[in-house]
Amino acid sequence: MLANTAGIMPDSLKFEADQHFFERGLDSVDVVVHGRHSHERQRRSDLRRRLILTRTVSAIAVDPSNKKALFWNPAGASLEQAMAVLGAPNGSVGVIGGTSVFGMFLDCYDVFYLSRAPDVRLPGGRPVFAEVPERTPEEVLASHGLERGQRQVLDAAKGLVVVSWLSATGSMSALLEKCV
Repeated sequence: MLANTAGIMPDSLKFEADQHFFERGLDSVDVVVHGRHSHERQRRSDLRRRLILTRTVSAIAVDPSNKKALFWNPAGASLEQAMAVLGAPNGSVGVIGGTSVFGMFLDCYDVFYLSRAPDVRLPGGRPVFAEVPERTPEEVLASHGLERGQRQVLDAAKGLVVVSWLSATGSMSALLEKCV
């Protein structure tokens, strides 16, 4: 689960080691993509270019509150078009969620990092993918051609681990062709 039943990430799901891993990942991409209710709240958040998925615009619109952000409706414009308007036509993309955003890119990831906090339970919460809990996140990722990669322990005392799920395709350009 990404959040509780109210759609809020509770403090019980926030871990310093996971936040550092997350921030380092965001520092390595050119554009952050997320839904309109997702936020990263990192020290350098305001420096990052971003696409905010929403159905409230017909295609692409400027976010009046953030000069580095665009509102993007995939039904009205392609990812390629949105990236070009944002000024990053060949940029790397980091997708940070929510559920429908993660699902939209399932066939496009070159890597997906799945964190697990075994002692945190959010019954009825917002799942990482729409197919959860009928299927595990691992089953969803595997069904979209991603293969289990490296497992990293982020916080041994809390049992916090992250596993990278890698595209069998391997080529970022081949993956982007499926998503533009």
